[in-house]
Amino acid sequence: MSKKNKNISGVVYSTNPEFEYEYNEASEQETLPPQQQDLRVQLDKKQRGGKAVTLITGFVGKEEDLITLGKMLKQKCGTGGSAKDGEILVQGDFRDKVIELLKSSNYKVKKSGG
Repeated sequence: MSKKNKNISGVVYSTNPEFEYEYNEASEQETLPPQQQDLRVQLDKKQRGGKAVTLITGFVGKEEDLITLGKMLKQKCGTGGSAKDGEILVQGDFRDKVIELLKSSNYKVKKSGG
């Protein structure tokens, strides 16, 4: 299925010449203030060739704000990573440092997983 047709709701084919496809437009959520964010920080090694990454989940808001937060965390940890799909990946085991950085920015943070 092509990317431009992903948002069509359930209709495969119609013989009606006046039929209009209904598109499910994904409205972008407003970013919650840091005090209302409920972030989870965990260490993840799955599907990464045994390499450890710090995974931050639970961010609610715009993609630009997620990327900005991810960039700040990666700079403070001095490492690489990515921020997409509501998750921030920071390469390496930086759970404690990330938790302290997020708490200093007034985010609600919990350590999750093992």
